Amino acid sequence: DLRRVFQVLELTGNPNLKARSLHITGTNGKGSTAAMLASVLTTAGYRTGLYTSPHLITMRERIAVNGRIITEAEVADVMTRLRPVIEAVNREAAYGRLTVFEILTILGLTYFAEKGCEFQVMEVGMGGRFDATNVISPEVCLLTSINYDHTEVLGNTLAQIAGEKCGIIKPGCTVVSHPQMEEAEAVIRQTCLDKKVKLIRVAREVTRKSLYQDQERQELEIKGRLDNYRVSIPLLGDFQMDNAAAAVAALEVLIERGYRISKEAILKGLAGVDFPGRMQIVSRQPLTIVDGAHNPGAARRLIEALEHFFKPVRAILVIGVSNDKDVSGLIKELVPLFSEVIATRADNPRSTPPEVLAQEFLKYGIKARVAGTIQQALIEAKSLAGKEDLICVTGSLFVAGEAIKCIKRYTGNS
Repeated sequence: DLRRVFQVLELTGNPNLKARSLHITGTNGKGSTAAMLASVLTTAGYRTGLYTSPHLITMRERIAVNGRIITEAEVADVMTRLRPVIEAVNREAAYGRLTVFEILTILGLTYFAEKGCEFQVMEVGMGGRFDATNVISPEVCLLTSINYDHTEVLGNTLAQIAGEKCGIIKPGCTVVSHPQMEEAEAVIRQTCLDKKVKLIRVAREVTRKSLYQDQERQELEIKGRLDNYRVSIPLLGDFQMDNAAAAVAALEVLIERGYRISKEAILKGLAGVDFPGRMQIVSRQPLTIVDGAHNPGAARRLIEALEHFFKPVRAILVIGVSNDKDVSGLIKELVPLFSEVIATRADNPRSTPPEVLAQEFLKYGIKARVAGTIQQALIEAKSLAGKEDLICVTGSLFVAGEAIKCIKRYTGNS
């Protein structure tokens, strides 16, 4: 129920409506696409807010302006002023009490307004229709690839899940969609017809073609509706090419609406995008890759990318998963590549016990080791790895974030 969120926003001057908005939903690729859009808009000279979730290391990563995350002092300052309103709404609880995610979203929108943001790029937390971010009036709505996730909330069919995600589509926006499975695409098409909004589809109206790839970046050609772009992105995986093409399609919509976004800004912004925890190389001795894949679709893409870019002879998996995820589906996608598995958990109450993960791997004849912490799992993985081996840490963005923090601490990098 979004009424309690609107209630707070109306009492604080509707900060959600101060900036032009881009809204991004989907199952996988939302955060990367949001980061690409924010990077280009910042490069083009617009003060741009970026709201993403979840975080890797600190909650403050979720809220950034022009690439700089909100400081602890700024969080304290804004929340001190919001607190009386939030407490008053919670006391009345006419539409239920505000959740933590709803409060974080209100914090982000208020911060963007106070910083004078001209654009705000908002990533949906879950679904779309009742997500706390669905309080904006977007110029563009982007739908990344839709697959099965959060089925206990969003529904058991792709049509139901797509219907929830299409809840962000509002009259007056333009919709950009990744290639989708037919069941999801049919819902998207019908929603756009019902709302009388334009639909632009990646791989149809906007296309992309790989030109070059290595372990650091990939180059691709994107044929947009307005121009062609030879793009370089420091993010690996074929799916990142779809994300880049969707970002270009959205930016061209803004250009058509009169915003000053040059071709040079698009190329420079995409080349400089920074979004850690996604196919991120965190060490080369041994080669260690961290990725926040947390559902079967993301795991499948991770395996494809690892095999394509790194061709490991022997791969060691460090895995931790949140307890609301499809553990069996995730593990089924991962088992073909890994000969050694270390099950672990993030320092998070939602973590699946590593013993449960180990039992799931036993179904595939793999005897997983168990480590109580990410740090212990990394130490064990490193002791198992030879010079030519690959270590992959995945299963959750919280696991990815802890791994990055541990590795930076040991290597002395900040």
